[in-house]
Amino acid sequence: MSKNTPPQKGIYLLPNLLTTGALFAGFYAIVSATLDRFEAAAIALFIAMILDGLDGRVARMTNTTSDFGKEYDSLADMVSFGLAPALVMFEWSLQFAEYSSWWLQKAGWLAAFFYTATAALRLARFNSRALEQKKYFQGLPSPAAAGLMLGYVWVCYDIGWSGQSLWMLSFIMTLAAGSLMVCNLSYYSFKELDLRNKIPFVALLAIVGAFIIASIDPPKLMFAVFSLYALSAPITHLLRIVRKRGRSVKKPDQAPPQ
Repeated sequence: MSKNTPPQKGIYLLPNLLTTGALFAGFYAIVSATLDRFEAAAIALFIAMILDGLDGRVARMTNTTSDFGKEYDSLADMVSFGLAPALVMFEWSLQFAEYSSWWLQKAGWLAAFFYTATAALRLARFNSRALEQKKYFQGLPSPAAAGLMLGYVWVCYDIGWSGQSLWMLSFIMTLAAGSLMVCNLSYYSFKELDLRNKIPFVALLAIVGAFIIASIDPPKLMFAVFSLYALSAPITHLLRIVRKRGRSVKKPDQAPPQ
């Protein structure tokens, strides 16, 4: 291409179409929560996670990555995984904090805002360090935090537990999810998984089994998966501290100089 040739205009359709789908699912979750359709809101956000995981991979596999796509994906993530989970949690449970006592009137929406703010900070940090992050993420990824929040809502709603009676637990869950997003703990990114490589036949059977288990009780399985992932980094960090202390205790003291 000549130096005088103007840059090509337009955007790539396929990856940005997937990003738009994720954005629509996040917006639909917010609308569903305002109508007290919390199961639909949870399902919509899980669909947003799937689409969010696909758009980047599709862009890389089809060589259609662009700066526009990266910025658009980040803005869509802010709506789907930063704003939507906080509003769904507020509509389902956190709004009832004001009925407990006068000094808790603002606790519910402040907790929801804390989650939204930490999601924005998490996305900003991720964008500024995108080239450095390969095998591990610093802090809980915002889609996983949203999965933790909505998995909790979906399980409780499916069992029949009232969000009004669980507002304190919801308050703690919201603060914990937000704090994990901005912590310095390392979470495995799964970026090294290459979907184009061949896999053993047993692995394919395991995938089929996972789909069967998911169809039996989706809320509990989803909440369990995201809970284990959210706890993986703190547990790993604590194990490293214990091992480090154990090695320091077992290390023999040096003999005094003669």
